[in-house]
Amino acid sequence: MSKTVQDILNIIRENGIEMVDFKMVDINGQYRHVTIPAKNFSEDTMKSGIGFDASNYGYAVVEKSDMVFIPDPDTAVIDPFCSIPTLSMTGNAMIIDTPENRPLPQYPRNIIKAAVEAMKASGVADTMYILPEFEFYLFDQVGWEISGREISASVDAQQSYWNSATEGLGVVVPKQKNYHIAKPFDISYECRSEMCRYMNEAGIEINYHHPEVAASGQFEIEPQLGEVVHMADATMMIKYIIHNTALKYGKSATFMPKPIYGEAGSGMHVHMLLMKDGKPVFSDDNGYSHLSKEAHWFMGGLLKHIASLCALTNPSTNSFKRLVPGFEAPVTVGYATSNRSAVIRIPAYAKSPEKRRFELRNPDATCNPYFCYAAILMAGLDGIKNRIDPHENGWGPYDFNLYHLSDEEKAKLKGLPTSLPEALDALEADNDYLTADGVFPKELLTKFIASKRAECAEMAKIPHPAEFDKYYNL
Repeated sequence: MSKTVQDILNIIRENGIEMVDFKMVDINGQYRHVTIPAKNFSEDTMKSGIGFDASNYGYAVVEKSDMVFIPDPDTAVIDPFCSIPTLSMTGNAMIIDTPENRPLPQYPRNIIKAAVEAMKASGVADTMYILPEFEFYLFDQVGWEISGREISASVDAQQSYWNSATEGLGVVVPKQKNYHIAKPFDISYECRSEMCRYMNEAGIEINYHHPEVAASGQFEIEPQLGEVVHMADATMMIKYIIHNTALKYGKSATFMPKPIYGEAGSGMHVHMLLMKDGKPVFSDDNGYSHLSKEAHWFMGGLLKHIASLCALTNPSTNSFKRLVPGFEAPVTVGYATSNRSAVIRIPAYAKSPEKRRFELRNPDATCNPYFCYAAILMAGLDGIKNRIDPHENGWGPYDFNLYHLSDEEKAKLKGLPTSLPEALDALEADNDYLTADGVFPKELLTKFIASKRAECAEMAKIPHPAEFDKYYNL
């Protein structure tokens, strides 16, 4: 049931709330916030909103940049990281040009809502459910320097194999042997359990948490399937909770896709399914892996547009250091059942009709989740609209380990982009499926691409420590 202004006022009174914090999202998918005293919160706050300058958030705003942020009462949660009792809300950005205002098309939350409306208008489905898996590292120490005198980065995790000579009690994990490892080696168990407790208190149901493959402090938290707009909000809150709980325990959390050379990278696999009138759209007992033709067409849309999708689902230069052969990250454009080497994996354990789904394995959590999930939905809808069959297009199913093919066989397969500039080139050439129904404004994509190209150019100018190893003595 939706919360009313009176519900929020009751929460403020009953919990002794002193501050109300409004969390907004910039173009890169980071929280920014404005806080008001709780005594100033009223029904007018919900109608008139909080003013802000959208140009400072990175958006391409054709209109005047002064906007208002309208909080969504359904997102209200008590912030566990504020010593002064604080109620937190996210919401939508609006343009001040009519008495009622209208949504700012470039604002991430408005984009995912527009994608959902496009899905409903198509008649294909009325609800999208997703389940993002959150992989991350917890470090006990991290530091870096980029200057004329030094280019360096260092991390440390107490239980890592590299501390075998200094840890003192021998509680270290061998390289790449951390998956599901138990205490005493799992030294951050209480930290992660507290993260999950905060998530539950924020209305985010959790399936489980566990150690991941990398021995140097890699872990995963998996929420339950949720409606796509709710899960976009939840993605922001999950990252917020993980970062802040880690600091509480004297640790540093990172969603950086490849923070450690030679160890597994961190992704954000996204499971997805569609429903219409409460019935599963993706289920068919007679289809491959019990998936319907609509599910296959949806996969076909994802695979057709995967190169351009990568610019939004993997928008950092570091993202492409994860998408390499030899680990569990996907590198091949294709689909299969229970195969982690394909970019789309159909989990064999999802047997009931209402849970039958597939996961897109290339995304990582450096993305703006609203852009990421909206782009995934729009690509899939394009696949259904144009009946893009992944099998007929030669994208599988690949029910074998793609890493074990001969070089000749591998050469026949299509791969993901190998760099962010390559993905940006693809987005520039292939974005009609995103701008369909006005979901992604053209000017936003232009601004996003330009911003990311500038980022790539900046990174390209910085000497890399490995270059000293390769070229210093030539």
